[in-house]
Amino acid sequence: MSARLTGRAATVAAVVVATAAGLAVGLLVAGGVLRADVPVEGSAEVGFARDMQAHHAQAVEMAMLVRDRSDDAELRQVALDIVLTQQQQQGQMYGWLSVWGLPQATTAAPMAWAQGHGHGGAEAGGAEAGGTVGMPGMATAEQLAALRDARGSDAERLFLELMIAHHEGGVAMARSALDLAEHPAVRRLAQAVVDSQTAEIAVLEGLLARVDD
Repeated sequence: MSARLTGRAATVAAVVVATAAGLAVGLLVAGGVLRADVPVEGSAEVGFARDMQAHHAQAVEMAMLVRDRSDDAELRQVALDIVLTQQQQQGQMYGWLSVWGLPQATTAAPMAWAQGHGHGGAEAGGAEAGGTVGMPGMATAEQLAALRDARGSDAERLFLELMIAHHEGGVAMARSALDLAEHPAVRRLAQAVVDSQTAEIAVLEGLLARVDD
């Protein structure tokens, strides 16, 4: 078995652990601290939990793709950090919705929970409207296909450009949740997204400058 395959197996195992840990935390918090005041359909809490799960899922996909296409140790570590952090947060949000008795999916448009409050739409991340791409910073199907086809420095550059925009969109979404949500646990996670992804943007920009040298 190659070192790359062994490393990928370890990454997948770590992702499973992170997701399970996040789900456990989400179930515990939602079942305890939040039980007295369950969010309703259409609230910022529920919309944020659904949309940010989808947003995180794309970030995880892109990070896993670049880990298979780059030999840069620092970039691969940053990508792994993104995978583990966002999978753990996905688990928390999944747990909230489960305990709140609400479905994980909805027919509502992305960011509908933030519309009419000076938030929402694709303009924050520059993405196109339509489907989950209507969320700020989401990569298009064409951009994801290009990342799958790219290798080496081309893959690294494209990943970094896409992930910087993706993180900027994620920060915008989290700031919307901070403006509109009241539940302490939801606000804590939204603030964690703002803090972690703002810091990661600086790291990603540094890596991009190095790739472009």
